[in-house]
Amino acid sequence: MADPTSTRAPLGATGVLVLASGEVVWGRGFGAEGHKVGEVCFNTSMTGYQEILTDPSYAGQIINFTFPHIGNVGANPEDIEATNPHALGAIVRQDVTDPSSFRSTQHFDSWMKANGRVGLSGIDTRALTRKIRQSGAPSGVIAHSAAGKFDIPALLAEARAWPGLEGMDLAKDVTTLQSYNWDKGLWHLAAASPLRRQGPAGDLAQNSLKGPRLRGGDGRLPKVVAVDYGIKHNILRNLVDAGCKVTVVPATASFDDIMAHNPDGLFLSNGPGDPAATGEYAVPVIRQWLETGKPLFGICLGHQMLGLAVGAKTVKMFQGHRGANHPVKRLADGAVEITSMNHGFAVDAETLPVNARATHVSLFDGSNCGFELTDRPAFSVQYHPEASPGPQDSHYLFERFVEMMA
Repeated sequence: MADPTSTRAPLGATGVLVLASGEVVWGRGFGAEGHKVGEVCFNTSMTGYQEILTDPSYAGQIINFTFPHIGNVGANPEDIEATNPHALGAIVRQDVTDPSSFRSTQHFDSWMKANGRVGLSGIDTRALTRKIRQSGAPSGVIAHSAAGKFDIPALLAEARAWPGLEGMDLAKDVTTLQSYNWDKGLWHLAAASPLRRQGPAGDLAQNSLKGPRLRGGDGRLPKVVAVDYGIKHNILRNLVDAGCKVTVVPATASFDDIMAHNPDGLFLSNGPGDPAATGEYAVPVIRQWLETGKPLFGICLGHQMLGLAVGAKTVKMFQGHRGANHPVKRLADGAVEITSMNHGFAVDAETLPVNARATHVSLFDGSNCGFELTDRPAFSVQYHPEASPGPQDSHYLFERFVEMMA
């Protein structure tokens, strides 16, 4: 750590992380020049850095990657979860190397630069992770200057002035501005790019449905309205692959807006920020939906929205859960699912009402990771069953949602 009153960078340092506590961590900058202020968190995933950085749930956050080799497979236009990155920056151990994947179409440094995201390499990411685990996720500023010139006192003041994620509604910042239909199914490598279509495998259809399930006997697919609090593309792909006709609506959509699509089910998406703040406008709509008796499925922020709608409370976690290796126990049969997670808030299990039955629990800290209503066809999970990145242990939840609509 360095003296926060100094404006001089050590020899060779072109990047810096300034924490609100006054600690200064020097490194080598990459990506875009400039600086970003937000919450510093860590992610333990070994793969999927591009999916992580484009996950809208990371809005307002700077990601410290615990896996040392980040950027080594480059970047491409396929491994994204939103049109643009939402994480503010990336902190990594090793310098970004030239891409070593045949799928790469761009150097990771160039991708970060083109998307206005600041990178910092040469950092002891394990030491930073330990600090976050011991002291909680701090506010901080990540900065990059090729000339090595930084106004540390000004950056420190900005880090200290940042209000933090509590009370912050970020869903409005990342949601779609208008409704749209989504019809793309699960991604297939052979069909992802015309440049990669070789032989019979190239005939695989990226947008094909996997044996779409029909609703009842009327020969139509179940209609799902997905509320976009910061939805990931692979969630939509999984809904289509499970046999749904999907329409996405903004986070602020009213109950009448949703019902105008005549849906058979409602999906509540993941997203960033404080669920209590988003709940100011989302919870009344969800409560109206529950009165219809139609199925509802929520993921991540959507899980927290359902919790608030039935009277539970949400709390800010000390360090949050972020990674693709989180064990979750399924209470119905004791099975353990390895899951992908990204959340800094959680539903307080002690405040769940009597008609809400816990279904999943984290084996890391015992926090609630899922519940279902006993008097309504509604359920939700805190983790990401769409697995992008991450394991596929929980794909069955999409099947369950479709079965409820049938």
